[in-house]
Amino acid sequence: MDFELTNYMEDALHTAELSAKRGEVPVGAVIVDSKTGRVIARSGNQMKNRFDPTAHAEMLAIRAAANMVGSQRLVDCDLYVTLEPCPMCAAAISLARLRRVYFGAFDPKGGGVEYGPRIFDHPTCHHKPEIYGGVGEAQAAKLLKEFFAARR
Repeated sequence: MDFELTNYMEDALHTAELSAKRGEVPVGAVIVDSKTGRVIARSGNQMKNRFDPTAHAEMLAIRAAANMVGSQRLVDCDLYVTLEPCPMCAAAISLARLRRVYFGAFDPKGGGVEYGPRIFDHPTCHHKPEIYGGVGEAQAAKLLKEFFAARR
């Protein structure tokens, strides 16, 4: 794994930790301009605090990045997220035309990329990004397990 990839996922993990401190499920997302290497958006889950079931880390980061670049298309951008995107987020990733998606922990119960409906494998999917799963998986899974164990 290259140095930049590690730093971006570490940024996403730190963002996930901040979400956990706010009582949110610890998922963090970072969007990077692939041409410059600059982080253009980052967010953690905010569903509980916003009273919004769509306020997933990926959705919020995509909205912020689109505003930053002034376009609904993020063709030269990569997403780093600590958990496999759910079906809603996978559909948004496709519509935003993100170039690549790097995710940490796999999500057998709620995933939409490698598990569940596998959104990008449907013939009606508008765009399929390159997918790299398991990046920082151990750290991301540990963060999620500790968060849920503390609530049981």
